[in-house]
Amino acid sequence: MKQRKGGQAKKSPPKHSLNLPDLDQSRSAVLNSLPSKESQRGYRHDIDEFIEWYCSEPRLSFNKAVVTRYRIHLESRQLAPNTINGRLAAVRRLAYEAADSGLLSPDLAAGIRRVKGAKCLGVRLGNWLTATQARALWQVPDPSTLKGKRDRALLGILLGCGLRRRAAAELEFAHIQRREDHWAIVDLVGKGRHIRTVPVPDWVKTAIDCWCEAAGVSEGRLFRCVCRAGKTWGTGVTERVVWHVVKNCAKRAGIDKLAPHDLRRTCARLCRDAGGELEQIQFLLGHVSVQTTEKYLGCTQRLREAVNDRIGIEPSDPGESCLSADSKSVIKRGPSRSVAPTNEADPRGAGAYHIHNVIQTSDLIML
Repeated sequence: MKQRKGGQAKKSPPKHSLNLPDLDQSRSAVLNSLPSKESQRGYRHDIDEFIEWYCSEPRLSFNKAVVTRYRIHLESRQLAPNTINGRLAAVRRLAYEAADSGLLSPDLAAGIRRVKGAKCLGVRLGNWLTATQARALWQVPDPSTLKGKRDRALLGILLGCGLRRRAAAELEFAHIQRREDHWAIVDLVGKGRHIRTVPVPDWVKTAIDCWCEAAGVSEGRLFRCVCRAGKTWGTGVTERVVWHVVKNCAKRAGIDKLAPHDLRRTCARLCRDAGGELEQIQFLLGHVSVQTTEKYLGCTQRLREAVNDRIGIEPSDPGESCLSADSKSVIKRGPSRSVAPTNEADPRGAGAYHIHNVIQTSDLIML
């Protein structure tokens, strides 16, 4: 840094390209500005992946063109639009912090901000369970064993209260209290540090009481690990334990491709089908926007009793749609009987007639 005549140091101009130490400094600034652990984990993964791609070959500048190339790289990997937009958001935040720290030109940071994300065309269909499937799922664990009691209580929390798997894993015994003559999970800190109170149905509270009485849980984390000997150990469970409980019970119940978050969607839809108000469901799930709650309910499209199920052109017998008009006439007439040719002058004789009948029979089988 050069010294001026007045003794003041001349400020160095912002950089147009960032080396690895500059990227690490900006990365630390981004992570320190995020209050949520989930956000820190997601941004750390996205920024590390961008830095690995950025440093894979020499680049002239950290600008809009380079970030656009990174977006094209993500699209070539056939990633979902929401995934691409999330990683571009991490890159934009990295550029903001670099510009605020004087490591990057503000003009380049503004150009990176103008990089367009991937378009989200259509709405991905979620997975919901019916009331019969949900009842069968939480009744799969054996209530005579300690592990079965824990799994029943855990599935009841996910299905009856709509908790996320992280909130269920970190649920404290002291959170469950009696308020307004009803059991509830009081002052639950959820995603984004949002605080809410979740009502607990009586059947869920009964399952929790059975687990706590058998395991001797009276403080700390509500759910504990259970070893093969049938005894509790440790001070809590992780999100992976919740995942495996849902997967194993779904497999035993004959339900394919079920994730813990699908139980949250199922809770929302069952509440709506039972006559619950949209505002109350929003409070239950802890959503800031009601549009997010509508996505959980599947309000945009209904597959059960769909609008095109009864439009007046469907056959009266469902099996008729598999038969063509010719095959219907053959079935109605029944098999025709022909007399074998007795003309001795015909050189083909009865053998050719037999072959002709075989061909006709195979045609009917193909139909």
